[in-house]
Amino acid sequence: MAGFAKLSDRSSNLPAGERYLYQLFSLIEAGNLTVTNPEGKDFHFGNVNVFPALHLIVHNPNTYERILAFGTLGFCEAYMDGWWDEANNNLAELIGLFHRSNVYAKARKNVSIALALKVIAQRLQTLPVLIQNSRKNVQHHYDLGNDFYQRFLDPTMTYSCGYRIQETDSLEQMQLQKYELICQKLALQAGESLIDIGCGWGGMLIYAAERYGVSGTGITLSVKQAKLAQERIEQKGLSEQIKIIIADYREVQGQYDKFVSIGMFEHVGKGNFATFMQKTADLLTPNGVGLLHTIGTQSNERNAAWVAKYIFPGGYAPQLHELTQELWAAKLSIAHCENLKPHYAETMKRWAHNLTSNRADIAALSPMYDERFLRMWYLYLQSFEASFRYGGMQVCQFLFYKGKQWPLNVPLTFTNVAQTV
Repeated sequence: MAGFAKLSDRSSNLPAGERYLYQLFSLIEAGNLTVTNPEGKDFHFGNVNVFPALHLIVHNPNTYERILAFGTLGFCEAYMDGWWDEANNNLAELIGLFHRSNVYAKARKNVSIALALKVIAQRLQTLPVLIQNSRKNVQHHYDLGNDFYQRFLDPTMTYSCGYRIQETDSLEQMQLQKYELICQKLALQAGESLIDIGCGWGGMLIYAAERYGVSGTGITLSVKQAKLAQERIEQKGLSEQIKIIIADYREVQGQYDKFVSIGMFEHVGKGNFATFMQKTADLLTPNGVGLLHTIGTQSNERNAAWVAKYIFPGGYAPQLHELTQELWAAKLSIAHCENLKPHYAETMKRWAHNLTSNRADIAALSPMYDERFLRMWYLYLQSFEASFRYGGMQVCQFLFYKGKQWPLNVPLTFTNVAQTV
């Protein structure tokens, strides 16, 4: 084990930014990290007997100052620009190490380290060399074509958390099991009407129509998603059962027996929570049942500058109490809540694997999918895997109903999901 204190003699001639970052790394306990600086010198932190052994290779000497000046944003942008790598491309475990060691929280409690980091961050943030003009990348997540997503999603084109029952489950099996779980929770019956807010490429509606005989309405803002969803619906011969509408959820009219929204609520924004919940209540028939599947977080700490800038501009991952308060305010009663946290970690892992496997094919699709873009997406998937596996990120399914009494024909136990798919 070698921390900053034991490296003090050796590191006394290092640049200030590098020294301060190593001081931060010296707080690592639950991990095994080697850092190789641009001069080829190795520095070890944590416990050398801990597995996995992680190896951060720094290519650009400005990496240290960039991280100290801009925190998570600087760390992630430096990776996008190729300034550092993990020797085995294991970003999930590297970021997981920082989650497990709780490095930044420890630094804040250590007065000398906290003060030093604050001073150097304030000084470095004024350096022009660290100011990045990345505006062109902000919209990448939303302006991408279907062909990109087809390269790493499963055949159902589902871009949300799967549900793994067996270790051998394929990604497609995980997604079908998630749909089955939702259908069972909603107790779907043939002939019922189901609305899906944020329907994506229509996977949930296609499954529910084929397996349960419901009539479905999907709402999306994406023209590209709607076009492919409609094509898939027509190929399945379900045009009489499912319709896709391009609209904002606030514009939707009518009432439905059942309601579902999967992976959309975290994009609504905190200021629109009440509006979303009230619209949900308005869309349900009396005694109607709904399910909200959304990402959330355990704490009110928001270390998401990079995510907000590049991945989900305007997004907000709610805390549990924020969701329950808004549901109650809209007179929607919660009947069941389930946390699928480990399932999303596995889903992210599978997506990252597919992205890597199809890297050359993706790059050939468009000049837009350049090296920086691909590194950004790989980091996004790996960092979210780490956050779901080791950090405070959650993904919950809230089952709720409109009315004073829970519908007696809707069970609160869900079995044989794997056998049903």
